[in-house]
Amino acid sequence: MTTSLQLYIDAQSVSPYSMSAFVALTEKGLPFEVVTVGLEANANQEPGYAARSITRRVPTLVHGGFSLSESSAISEYLDEVFPGRPLYPAEPRNRARARQVQAWLRSDLMPIRQERSTEVVFYGMRMPPLSPAAQASVDRLLAAAELLLASDSENLFAQWCIADVDLALMLNRLVLNGDPVPPRLAAYAKHQWQRPSVQLWVDRKRSPM
Repeated sequence: MTTSLQLYIDAQSVSPYSMSAFVALTEKGLPFEVVTVGLEANANQEPGYAARSITRRVPTLVHGGFSLSESSAISEYLDEVFPGRPLYPAEPRNRARARQVQAWLRSDLMPIRQERSTEVVFYGMRMPPLSPAAQASVDRLLAAAELLLASDSENLFAQWCIADVDLALMLNRLVLNGDPVPPRLAAYAKHQWQRPSVQLWVDRKRSPM
């Protein structure tokens, strides 16, 4: 099977989902080409990209004649097709839990995503105080993270997994804005942020706001 891989991401490199797929490929040690898509110019709606992505979103992975969008699907595909560092726990219940965390972070907590955009994370912006709706989402996020993380662990499970990146990013929307976050959770997010694969994404060149 060919190892020719292209990853289509947003041109600004601020999408949390592009980041997740980028980190997954990097952790697998796979050579891949990054192709940027200008979402602000609606390049994702152009026929060629729409046919390739199907969902017309980023990221999209192209592997030979196969293309796949949606970051968690990309991570699962990479883990099943390629050797290298596992992206998910081997134990079935932990693997299911990691997928649960990913699905939840992608489908819920919209007020946090709206009021603490990834521009806080990647451009150092500072946002005004949270609305009541966003604070309620924050309370749910922090309560869930406290339950998910064992008191003596730097990862969700015994070994790092791709869900750690997704959870750390959501927490860092708050931490990097100066919002109150329990020290243990802030330390977890900071620890995950220091992974070389994550730093490669953080250090990507971005055009000025």
